[in-house]
Amino acid sequence: MDSHDLRRAGYQDVPDEAGGRAGRSWWDANAREYVEEHGDFLGEDDFCWGPEGLREVDAQLLGPTQSLVGRRVLEVGAGAAQCGRWLASRGVDVVSTDVSARMLAEGAAMNRRTGRAVPLVQADARALPFEDSSVDVAFSAYGAIPFVPDAIAVHTEVARVLRPGGRWVFSVTHPVRWAFPDDPSVRGLTATRSYFDRRPYAETDETGVVTYAEYHRTVGDHVRDVVAAGLTLVDLVEPEWPASNGETWGGWSPVRGTVLPGTAIFVCRA
Repeated sequence: MDSHDLRRAGYQDVPDEAGGRAGRSWWDANAREYVEEHGDFLGEDDFCWGPEGLREVDAQLLGPTQSLVGRRVLEVGAGAAQCGRWLASRGVDVVSTDVSARMLAEGAAMNRRTGRAVPLVQADARALPFEDSSVDVAFSAYGAIPFVPDAIAVHTEVARVLRPGGRWVFSVTHPVRWAFPDDPSVRGLTATRSYFDRRPYAETDETGVVTYAEYHRTVGDHVRDVVAAGLTLVDLVEPEWPASNGETWGGWSPVRGTVLPGTAIFVCRA
């Protein structure tokens, strides 16, 4: 959205319903731009957990990749399904879901270019169109959770579709980052707001319509949501910024990444 179309942007209270549905329209409007800007870093069939560049091929947070063959894997908030495509290239039975039709269209184009036809399903992560206990592993790399006011609804749906003992792994902006300006320079190293201020970052247009909303939760909030959904937290991974990564992505950069955690990855079990 052009800046002149914005009436207000910042940390503010917005109605949950309005904030929750803004994600679909925002990602529809910005899908092409997002893929063009971050495509080289993400690849078309690679599994990246966040801006630090931690790859699943190294982290194995879903378990040894070979052990996923023959099991049912669900990607939630897939974007263009780069992660799902990487798994499919290794023989994993994976379905990738996202709320945005335009992001899935980008994914379909990548399917054609790579020759790896990952099934793509449009779905709100809070209402997954899958049967109870039908999935062995579910994951989300920066998808869904940050963009809904009721993350517990996502966890509850994932818990519903997971088989007993199934794994749920999701990455989000590290909660501590919300106390600091979203600035990749040294200015982003000084806290300017309370970590406990849970107002979302939101943008509204000239008519007052919420066009973007991203939600902050403390570490404790995330843990309580997971537990309330009936899941067990088994690990919390905070990737360090590698010296080899010179990428700047929004507020993520080597300047900040060597000092402050940027991503939190929650590993859970049903």
